[in-house]
Amino acid sequence: MPKYLHNITTKEKTSLVSALKLNSEEKENFVSTVFLGFKVCFTLLAIVSLVKIGYTSKFRLTRLREIKNSYLHEKSRFDNLSQRFDDLISFEGKQRFMKDQDQMISKDIIRVIWR
Repeated sequence: MPKYLHNITTKEKTSLVSALKLNSEEKENFVSTVFLGFKVCFTLLAIVSLVKIGYTSKFRLTRLREIKNSYLHEKSRFDNLSQRFDDLISFEGKQRFMKDQDQMISKDIIRVIWR
């Protein structure tokens, strides 16, 4: 035992021990409060992050759906034009092309075909 504790009475020793106990309990309460604060902060951070990730994912999926629809529309247009081009180059394609042109040229216009 340290020298300064030899001169202390037993009553003072018990009060000192109880004061040290209270001091250690206060420290434990403080540490517990700090850790509880950390837990609350990390929980809020996780919730906010999940909400942001959800919103960003929804936005990206909406944008990807728009791109997909646009791609499918352009692909169908390409397939249609490709089919028409193949028909033009195929056997008797010139005649089919002229038949298609009837719809574009009004009836009262005279059409001249050079051969």
